[in-house]
Amino acid sequence: MTEKPQTRDTIVDLLADIFERRGADSYLGEAVTISEHMLQGAQLAEREDAGDELVAAALLHDIGHYTSEFGEHSFDHGIDNHHDEAGARVLEPFFPPVVTECVRLHVAAKRYLCATDPTYFGKLSAASVHTLSLQGGPMQPREIAEFERHPFYREAVRVRLWDEGGKTPGVRTPTFSHYVPLLQRVVDRHVGPRI
Repeated sequence: MTEKPQTRDTIVDLLADIFERRGADSYLGEAVTISEHMLQGAQLAEREDAGDELVAAALLHDIGHYTSEFGEHSFDHGIDNHHDEAGARVLEPFFPPVVTECVRLHVAAKRYLCATDPTYFGKLSAASVHTLSLQGGPMQPREIAEFERHPFYREAVRVRLWDEGGKTPGVRTPTFSHYVPLLQRVVDRHVGPRI
């Protein structure tokens, strides 16, 4: 675990280190590892020319599973029952709101899509169907209206689609190092360049 708080000069290196050390962890019953999953999501975003911020959001959407890596100042000291919220909280000092809100809303976006797109539920993996039931199931009309008032809900839906699309075994993707310059650009634009 990291002992000192992260800064704009160290956050991307920490994220790279987490991917290197923890990326081979299993991913909640999916047929891919967690790093394969997040890298596939980023690759899908990149293929759609989504822009740096949404590629970053697709790559980092599940970083909340690793909040314990962010040191004693991390959200709930790594106790992560809500990885969407936890991930957004640890990224907020370094990444712009479009990134952190896509991370925060990617679970809600699954619930939204299940309620508003009759074909979406059939695209869910078995593990995603299981977690949907734990996350509250498809949204109710009041929740849909509330979700659609969020300024980044459309972006969060895009990240969710890449999330669900990023669960295919054997897909060749770039490594995390391919995304390091992109992540640093996003951080630098948000908080200023590295010293």
